[in-house]
Parts: sequence; structure tokens; C-alpha cells
Amino acid sequence: MIVRIMGEGQLDVASQDLSALNALDDKLELAIESGDEVTFRAALHTLLDSVRKVGRPLAEDSLEPSELILPPADSDMEEVRAMLGDEGLIPE
Repeated sequence: MIVRIMGEGQLDVASQDLSALNALDDKLELAIESGDEVTFRAALHTLLDSVRKVGRPLAEDSLEPSELILPPADSDMEEVRAMLGDEGLIPE
């Protein structure tokens, strides 16, 4: 799956890594639902760091369409809430 982190670039994430990322996405959603800013910030950074760790960066001139777009690390809770779909940021 091609994942774009807004403001950073694209990464190719293997399908076997998606379930672990979904668990982190669930924690992010719970933090947003509870309005817990500290937990939200930690969950967002953990999710993005995990995507960076498991993903293989694509070349900057790559024209691959992104299948998933994640917010930048400095996003606020409302910006991320607006990006959430029925299945969070990362569909199962």
C-alpha cells in the first residue's frame, strides 16, 4: 500500500504491517474521541513513526498514487478528526 505522510513523501507499506498500524490508528481514534490532547499527540507520533519504520520510501519523483494519506506530525486534533473515515485513518 502506498502511504503519503503529508509534507514528507510516500512510503510503500507491506500488507502484513497494516494490522499493527490499525491498532495504533485505533488508539489515535480513542484519544480523539476522548478529547485527550496528550494521548492524541503521543498516538499520532507513534503511528507516523511506525509507518516510517515499516515503510520503504519512494523516490521523490515517483508518480505512484497514494492509497492512504496521513496527516503531518504537527496536525491538531480537529484536523485529524476531519480526516477520519468510518474506519479511522487506516482502513482495515
